[in-house]
Amino acid sequence: MCSLSVFLKDFAVNRSEDLYVVDSDKGVSQFVRDFADVVSRNAFVINNADTMNMRDTFRRHGGEVADDFDLHMIQICKPTKADKSLSFNPERSVLMPKFVMVFSKNGRTQIRYLSYGAADIAEIVPDDPAFPGSLAETFAKIRSMIDEAR
Repeated sequence: MCSLSVFLKDFAVNRSEDLYVVDSDKGVSQFVRDFADVVSRNAFVINNADTMNMRDTFRRHGGEVADDFDLHMIQICKPTKADKSLSFNPERSVLMPKFVMVFSKNGRTQIRYLSYGAADIAEIVPDDPAFPGSLAETFAKIRSMIDEAR
């Protein structure tokens, strides 16, 4: 068993499996509204609705970004699943924040979502054999919600 710091030093994202890369014909704001609706219908919540627009958040804290900077970092959670999961093993919390990134690039709305493979999950949270499968279900659901909102 290795420590988290050693693992993270050697961690390499399997881009084809772990990084979900899609785009949308919708504008960023429309995608964000539609995604919020899909998330809500699936018993997830957006934890950072007031701070997900990074232009506004950066400016509130003295940052300087262009008016057309439109990155949204959407943190989603399913409280009715996370409560049980984290009560069972709080070590799982390091993998619990789930962020969907939405921004425009080259005239298209881009969506990015980073997840982790089962082996990586087992390495980060050892001695918890049920967690990789449970988290994989959540990762798949988030991807399907992204697709529904696109």
